Amino acid sequence: MLEEGHRFGHLMCGIGGMFGEPDPAVVQRMNTLLHHRGPNGNNVWSDDHISLGHTRLAIVDLGGSDQPLFGSAREVLVANGEIYNYREIRSQHPSFSWKTQGDSESILALLDASKSKHSGVLTARQHAQWISQLNGMYAFALWDSETRHLLLARDPLGIKPLVRTSVDGSLLFASESKALRAHEGHVPALDEEALVARLAWEYPLDGTTLLKDVTQIRPGTVEVWALDLEGKAKLFDRATIEQQKVNPLNTWGPETDAESLLETFVEGVSERLMSDVPVGIVLSGGLDSSLVAAVAHEAAERAHQPVPACWTVAESEENPDWIAAEEVASSFDLVHHQHILEPDSFDTLLPDLSWHGEDLDVTVLFFQPLFQKMSQHVTVGLCGQGADELHAGYPRYRDLKAHGEVIDARLASMEHPFARQMENEALPVGEHWYAKGHAGGSHTGSLEEFLQFELDHGQLSNFQLRLVDRHSMAHSLEVRVPFLSKSHRQASHQLPMEWRLPAER
Repeated sequence: MLEEGHRFGHLMCGIGGMFGEPDPAVVQRMNTLLHHRGPNGNNVWSDDHISLGHTRLAIVDLGGSDQPLFGSAREVLVANGEIYNYREIRSQHPSFSWKTQGDSESILALLDASKSKHSGVLTARQHAQWISQLNGMYAFALWDSETRHLLLARDPLGIKPLVRTSVDGSLLFASESKALRAHEGHVPALDEEALVARLAWEYPLDGTTLLKDVTQIRPGTVEVWALDLEGKAKLFDRATIEQQKVNPLNTWGPETDAESLLETFVEGVSERLMSDVPVGIVLSGGLDSSLVAAVAHEAAERAHQPVPACWTVAESEENPDWIAAEEVASSFDLVHHQHILEPDSFDTLLPDLSWHGEDLDVTVLFFQPLFQKMSQHVTVGLCGQGADELHAGYPRYRDLKAHGEVIDARLASMEHPFARQMENEALPVGEHWYAKGHAGGSHTGSLEEFLQFELDHGQLSNFQLRLVDRHSMAHSLEVRVPFLSKSHRQASHQLPMEWRLPAER
């Protein structure tokens, strides 16, 4: 069945579902809890095995592409995010029975082509191969009615969120943890072990959230789920879509490679201007967002899109970032919207920061009012997140030994037994923990090792990108991250360490 929901204003995309003894009422409540992520459409689809929910903000193909989308072989798709190479995929698969002008349908086209190429039921590895052709940020659930397999997939950097838990044999999954509460059998409880790691490292590690038995789909991973003989949801198979690898090349030099590195960045900004609705730039005054602003005119010309305006908030006009942002916008002839925070902003915004952030972190005070102001004018924003992780921009990178010692001191100060497990490298490797050891000294031997650790264990997906996603979606704004474009991240991975972090003189 397909339950047509009423239409809302500018809200954001969210997905949810229940696999195994599905209850459409639970999934409809998920949609309600995710109403801030969308929709221009609010739909629930169900059969005897699964119920899928979707809340949508129309950004591409405004009049079409309501979800779920249906494939030619009884596949059902709900997706969140943007596929930037969807036009290329459309041109490569002219025989596919296209029903929309949107980007999400390209997922079904690639699956259809893979099924035609391979005989029998696709393995997780084969699914990963066709998913790897997607260039974008995404999280999706795809139900194959013929094989009775459910795919859960997440983009390679974890830009778009997807979490899951199990209740009485049923699999619940959603864009945000709060939506899982739609099932009365799911009672949120603090995960003390995840909290120990969170307090030591300052962000949730690996597949953990701060909620017990609520797990993240690992970035760059596809999971294949099926029902066992008792009708309970079981993880059948999983595979890696794309593995991030810090791969510095000794042959890299600015005379031969700097131009191509810049080109990948401009390309990433241009791709992320893909939209049928207005786009803006989050201009903090820092180097990262200023670089986005610096190439805005060229990127807009390539994309045949209007030049985006910029938005800045601060507590006063004397704030250095406020002043820097003014200079950047003026230098590049960009329309600049500025807003001074109210004196009581922290007190009034604290509940929203906690509810939407889904974490203890409330230090990003400016995010909420900034995204709120932007959403009054645009539906898509570009930000500079990810640059520091790729290019070693944080102060901690300059003294990794001291950073590791701080983390170890935090662990030593905690009496919880799990702190001892972390110190002794005795973690149970699995979907919650991706490595045996998470003591500070375990991963700070070199800059290359530490950058790889952060890519693999959550600095981006569980911290920086989570903050951007949750707080922008809270105000119906889709924020995109051009520094993490496919071409730029691959080029950045090749930078030698001395070009990311030159020695101090």
